[in-house]
Amino acid sequence: MTSPQEELLSGTRRALLHRIAVAQREGRAPSLVAAVVRGGKTVWSGARTSVEGEVPDNDVQYRIGSITKTFTAVLVLRLRDEGLLDLADPLEKHLPGTGVGAVTVVDLLAHRAGLAAETPGPWWERTPGSLRPELVDVLGERPLVHPVGRRFHYSNPGYALLGALVEKVRGAPWEDVLRREVLDPLGLHRTTAEPVAPHAGGWAVHPWADVMQPEPLENLGVMAPAGQLWSTTDDLARFAAFLAAGDERVLSAESVREMRTPAAPSEAADVADGYAYGLGLELRHQHGRALVGHTGSLPGFLACLTMGLADDVSAVVLANCTSGPAPFTVAADLVRIVAEAEPRIPAPWRPLREADSAELDLVGQWYWGTYAFGLRLSVDGLLALEPLSGKGRRSRFRPDGDGGWVGLEGYYAGEVLKPVRRSDGTVSHLDLGSFVFTRQPYEKGSPVPGGVDAEGWRGIP
Repeated sequence: MTSPQEELLSGTRRALLHRIAVAQREGRAPSLVAAVVRGGKTVWSGARTSVEGEVPDNDVQYRIGSITKTFTAVLVLRLRDEGLLDLADPLEKHLPGTGVGAVTVVDLLAHRAGLAAETPGPWWERTPGSLRPELVDVLGERPLVHPVGRRFHYSNPGYALLGALVEKVRGAPWEDVLRREVLDPLGLHRTTAEPVAPHAGGWAVHPWADVMQPEPLENLGVMAPAGQLWSTTDDLARFAAFLAAGDERVLSAESVREMRTPAAPSEAADVADGYAYGLGLELRHQHGRALVGHTGSLPGFLACLTMGLADDVSAVVLANCTSGPAPFTVAADLVRIVAEAEPRIPAPWRPLREADSAELDLVGQWYWGTYAFGLRLSVDGLLALEPLSGKGRRSRFRPDGDGGWVGLEGYYAGEVLKPVRRSDGTVSHLDLGSFVFTRQPYEKGSPVPGGVDAEGWRGIP
């Protein structure tokens, strides 16, 4: 239950219920459950069902399909953070004999390894994993369909390889490692590899008639790290809170931030659709918002977990049908409804506790050529460079401990901003990746590359 301080307004709750009610009816889903997370806690949950008197709650399990990949990615990042592997390592270094050992760990995480999207043989999601007992059975004779590292190409077998990598390095089954290192520490006790009652059954709804038939529920075997898990809205709400802020028992905030950073080359169609991929996480744009999370589907089930980090709103949507409501669209709408109806109230502005005179010397207006920029020092101790025209390159910078500042995003990410001082200690100019920023445009006497015209500024002769 939520506390009174955490509850959403009645109008917001009704709008959320209306959205999932429309999704369940128009998508013809046997049942649909959803939850909204804010401030790291569930602030709303709802459900709709076709069975009168049997409305599922937030403890009923649904199969979550490829959201499983995000859990597998967390395990791999843990191995990296412990120094047991590097993301740039070729797979062969840790898991020899696959036949695709030249691909790197990060290639697999970001779906840029060039591997086929699916396994050879019968539809793996609808047949027993015993038909594919070894990795060679999920890779087939032609595992690579694109050059390694050149493009994003979603690959389910790629995450089977990552699960096998986890098992090899840890010396234990993927499921056991996941339970010990992620599920138990985060309190996700209703997230399991096999369904545990109460759980929903998976259904196929006829596309041209309002009738249904059950879908088979198979153990995916070595493909489990790509899509095996069952979970609840309660557990996925907790998982969303973890993916937003990190948890030192599992993965640091810095590492989950790395997961949320684009890591794969995007095709033109993906760019047009506002889609990118990080390390086990999808990055999308909807309603003008950046959303991060993952969708999932297996025969009989649809799922989505998405986070609007700027609004501090996340949403989970689960349904038990093979096709029907678009889970990402519904989840994105839930985020939008809360963000627009009850916008986040920012923390009060507070000044810096101490002002460093050397840092204050840097703030104010600067020019790169004739482009005007403002440099601002914020309460978090970062410098922010912003074009005064509103358009152009911008970035925040953190101190590097040696008098310089390292760019954190955009064009200047990783680049060093160096204040260059005169003999009397005053700031002459800023050097940023060979670009010279001066207090006046093409300031006389400044070391602008190519020099400054001796006659200076003038009108038309």
